[in-house]
Amino acid sequence: MGDETRTEEEQAVEAPEQVDELAEATRQRDEYLDALQRSQAEFANYRKRVARDQASLVARAAERLVKELLPVLDDLERALEAANEHEEAKLEDGVRLVHRALADALAKEGLTEIEADGAFDPHVHEALLSQPADGADAGAVLQVLQKGYRLGDRVLRPARVIVAE
Repeated sequence: MGDETRTEEEQAVEAPEQVDELAEATRQRDEYLDALQRSQAEFANYRKRVARDQASLVARAAERLVKELLPVLDDLERALEAANEHEEAKLEDGVRLVHRALADALAKEGLTEIEADGAFDPHVHEALLSQPADGADAGAVLQVLQKGYRLGDRVLRPARVIVAE
């Protein structure tokens, strides 16, 4: 049956029901939109807070390292003063003191030297030259040209070496 055969009373009863359904759907839509907008704002605030916290953490880590290196700077200044006085023994002692202080400060941060004795390991060594060597096994490290270092488990700089052929 079409709308034409229904009475006006039947059509009048259906119209308020459709209006109520439309009003309910509009209300739900508005609630969902409001919830979505709140979630977006909360997430944006969370991202900003995490970025601030991360920047603060990096700044504190740098501050801690610089604080560890300040005594090394003081020792270097003392060594330079000794160099001005031409006291070679004091200068050498000063340089040794600075080297030890710097090595200790970096070791506290987790820096370790890569061992270069024994066989060549491409994960931690960089072969700059290979040369024949009497009495050495092929692939053995003959000489270290530049020390390599790890920070924790990560290789910061591979050891640069000469390898036996």
